[in-house]
Amino acid sequence: MENTEKEKTFFGQPRGLSVLFQTELWERFSYYGMRAILLFYMYYAISQGGLGMNQTVAASIMSIYGSSVMLASILGGWVSDRIWGPRKTVFYGGVLIMIGHIVLSFPMGVGALYTSIVFIVLGTGLLKPNVSDMVGHLYGPDDNRRDAGFSIYVFGVNLGAAIAPILVPWAKDGFGFHAFGKVANFHAGFSLAAIGMFIGLVVYYFGGKKTLSEKSLHPADPIPADKLRSVIWKALLIIILIGILFGIMAVFNALNIENIINLITILAIAFPIYYFVIMLRSPKVTKPERKKVLAYIPLFIAGAIFWGIEESGSTVLALFAQNRTVLHIGAWHFEAANFQTLNPLFIMILTPFFVWLWDTWKNQPSAAGKFAAGLVFAGLSYLFMTLPGLLHPAGRVSPFWLVGSWFIVEIAEMLISPIGLAATSRLAPKAFSSQMMSLWFLCDAVGQAAFAQIVKFYSTKTEVPFFAIIGLVSIVFGIILFFMVKSIDKLMGDAK
Repeated sequence: MENTEKEKTFFGQPRGLSVLFQTELWERFSYYGMRAILLFYMYYAISQGGLGMNQTVAASIMSIYGSSVMLASILGGWVSDRIWGPRKTVFYGGVLIMIGHIVLSFPMGVGALYTSIVFIVLGTGLLKPNVSDMVGHLYGPDDNRRDAGFSIYVFGVNLGAAIAPILVPWAKDGFGFHAFGKVANFHAGFSLAAIGMFIGLVVYYFGGKKTLSEKSLHPADPIPADKLRSVIWKALLIIILIGILFGIMAVFNALNIENIINLITILAIAFPIYYFVIMLRSPKVTKPERKKVLAYIPLFIAGAIFWGIEESGSTVLALFAQNRTVLHIGAWHFEAANFQTLNPLFIMILTPFFVWLWDTWKNQPSAAGKFAAGLVFAGLSYLFMTLPGLLHPAGRVSPFWLVGSWFIVEIAEMLISPIGLAATSRLAPKAFSSQMMSLWFLCDAVGQAAFAQIVKFYSTKTEVPFFAIIGLVSIVFGIILFFMVKSIDKLMGDAK
């Protein structure tokens, strides 16, 4: 890679970062816009414009949907590495995401919901790991701009995610003019999400031609021509086996959303284990690379715990906002969905500070040390949420409890999310670069899959022990990780 002055045109970063920044901004706008209102769409009564589902089932679907999105990154990493290369894979993924939002834009009931979820899951799986992989390819192995570059990239992700929970709920309510009467038109909100993804595709297609490297057009480890037929047959066999499994479940009257959630939970935990075994045993992985993969395992576990807590903003905290929170400050009224903007808003506020910190702190902690601190903060964000339940066990409470909890967990995210992306890029074996990035997103898949089961225990009556137990678990794991830092750093070598 050439580090020329011409490249340094986007906040001192390579020019290609600008295109990837904008692509993920709009993709996240579409994803988080849809997510901000999806839970409410599922459990609102049909007379209110929703689907009339049970709240607990809707929350479990939200978690397993998020897990499935990340789980599909396995497919995205493999397709990029073996068939299309990252640039084409990202584009096709964006098209599928847009189609998914368009399907949900029409009032066609539960069938449209599940069809949309399939499109968005597959599309995001193709897109998400490969955009991050291309960000990593913008930097040489000794380029000290990498951490700052990933932090700027994550800022773009959160900029799109911050705007969406304001504009999309606004769209569903008729853009402030009550154009749809008193009944929420969720489909108008989903339509706005589709438009956001379309804008992202246009920016990516035309901007990528000018700024992204030729390398991104080619797979890192292409399938040899003589093995292509075998791969196709294996893919068909997997599809057939899935069909048979669903057929058997249907025969025994077990094909229902609860069992599908349980099945995806098992897969979300099994796939990372399988991937670690494959990489550790692969002859394409050198001995130094194998040590780095081993060092990555405790970071993966820490990431899964963190993401389980962080992603609960769209489930547990969303329900808390709807059922237990005062939805106005003085004369200013707002929706429960608007709280979803706190996550990315605080990230944008904190990002400049952390970019400055990592650029200037000479003796800063290694990635493992930052992860350990992040787990402690994540746990504290949940312990903080025990206070409103202890002080006000009934009725509605101040919205500032949620504001405080989100602020604390976003400190944790700044210590884990951009650092995890950068560490994954550094620790990835050459033959598994995109698939290693997929493993990072599988942290999120495992965390959300576990939460799809855990969220069943949440209610206004159980909120205090719910927040307390999960918060303490995160803090304890953070302390354990602190004691493992030296061993992990030794395995990382020069990549720590």
